[in-house]
Amino acid sequence: MSRSSKKGPHVDPKLLKKISVLKPGSKASIKTWARDSEIAPEMVGFTFAIHNGKDFIEVLVNEDMVGHRLGEFSPTRRFTKHGGKMQRAIEAGKEVGKEVAKEPVKEGGKS
Repeated sequence: MSRSSKKGPHVDPKLLKKISVLKPGSKASIKTWARDSEIAPEMVGFTFAIHNGKDFIEVLVNEDMVGHRLGEFSPTRRFTKHGGKMQRAIEAGKEVGKEVAKEPVKEGGKS
């Protein structure tokens, strides 16, 4: 559910305080656990280290990100692949397809 428009966007006050100390484009990253904080126009040009539950993922904020949440750019789950018989068949098919492409093509026809 979205936040009420009369309340305005939620930006963590600690983040705004950290931003006011640094200059835009500086190499220092701002560590944060506030994944629910929205990206404000003041944050453009800064690098944030957003916690995903295990690591901090560094994200450089640009103008296209304004209005989104910080957590959207730091995924918490890692997709490896689907398993099972179909996945093994697909992987085997890819390997066979590579070998077939390496074989020389014989030219000739029926006479």
